[in-house]
Amino acid sequence: MRARRHSALFSALGPETLRFAFRSIVAQKLRSFLTLLGILAGVATVIAMVSFVAGFNEAITGAFASSGTSLVQFQKFEPRFGGPPELIPEEQKRRRNLTLEDAAALKRQATLAAAVSPERDLLSVSATVPVKNRQGAEANGPGILGVTPDFSLANNRSVDDGRFFSANDLTFETRTCVIGADLVQSLFPARDPVGQEVLVQGVAFRVIGVLEKRGSQFGGSADSLLLIPLTVFDALFPQVKDGNGDTLHIATVPRDPLRVRELTDQEVAVLRQRRGLKANQDNDFAIFTSDESLAAFRQITASIAAAMIFIAAIALLVGGVGIMNIMLVNVTERTREIGVRKALGATRKDIAGQFLVEAVALTGLGGALGIATGLGVAMAVRLIFHFPAAAPLWSVGLGFGISTAVGLGFGLWPAMKAARQDPIEALRYE
Repeated sequence: MRARRHSALFSALGPETLRFAFRSIVAQKLRSFLTLLGILAGVATVIAMVSFVAGFNEAITGAFASSGTSLVQFQKFEPRFGGPPELIPEEQKRRRNLTLEDAAALKRQATLAAAVSPERDLLSVSATVPVKNRQGAEANGPGILGVTPDFSLANNRSVDDGRFFSANDLTFETRTCVIGADLVQSLFPARDPVGQEVLVQGVAFRVIGVLEKRGSQFGGSADSLLLIPLTVFDALFPQVKDGNGDTLHIATVPRDPLRVRELTDQEVAVLRQRRGLKANQDNDFAIFTSDESLAAFRQITASIAAAMIFIAAIALLVGGVGIMNIMLVNVTERTREIGVRKALGATRKDIAGQFLVEAVALTGLGGALGIATGLGVAMAVRLIFHFPAAAPLWSVGLGFGISTAVGLGFGLWPAMKAARQDPIEALRYE
């Protein structure tokens, strides 16, 4: 008896049933296409969303890994992602600036630190400074930073050609610079840059080193950099040092990457003591760590993914209702066919399987088109806008799984309605 049931179920889901299902879809091309549009839109949204989120997360993880996963940075303002300076809370604006003396104290007292790198840049004053070579060729808005010898270790940036700064460069305020690969391409495409001169705001700097190529990070180039000794930076751009913005960042890394938390606690204690904070007072400085920043980015992408999934769910719901509607119409239109099949010996399971396979075939076709559309959109965005997009293999399975589940869920009622038809009444149906 059990073997007979399995045989009936197999016959209901066999190749002949699939041929009937696709023949029914082709017979009503326009109606079928309009019905599966909702499934197509929902699955395409899911695939594109997964591609964008996965690609963005990979890019962000790679960026943090390349800059050092054990980075601990202190700054005046709390980390934020975009937005004008006016949105910074007043409480943060009233904080005291971090100083070179704070950095020196960390270097002396933070015994777990392998490097302490005070850094300034021009972002706090939104200044654009021309950078040219002697022939007048200009670089395209590079980031100009004042740094110390510890910058290389703290930020995981080594030199490919030449050398990095030494303590003497800071002490004697030498007008030397280390440049990124983008500046080499812009200013010295056919020459060895080491030993050449770069004009920064009309002041000549001798190139002593070239940073290793890093590529794109966070939507911008990590190779469009010009580094100069911090003492020279302060003399050339006093408005940065004397400003009220986020003027100094102090980047640190531990000797042992597994002791990041201990290093953070040790450095926080040093800064709190220097700034005279009591036990019941909050820190008047911000702490930026790679792990926390990576977690914050992933929370943002998770929120975006949740919103996209909600939109996709609505599209799939609309598509599922459309599937149910067309299958109910099919049951009504094919009532006499159902009666004939039952009269010839077809069981309820045969009839239910026939219509259920048609529903799944329809949603499966919509799912396949949705997967192709989603992958196409992700690829087009990647090529045109250079936005990271990487569709993992499991997302294709997810697309087929969703479309199949919709077909089964919304096709079950029409299939059961067809199976419950009385053969005598069905044969009388006109």
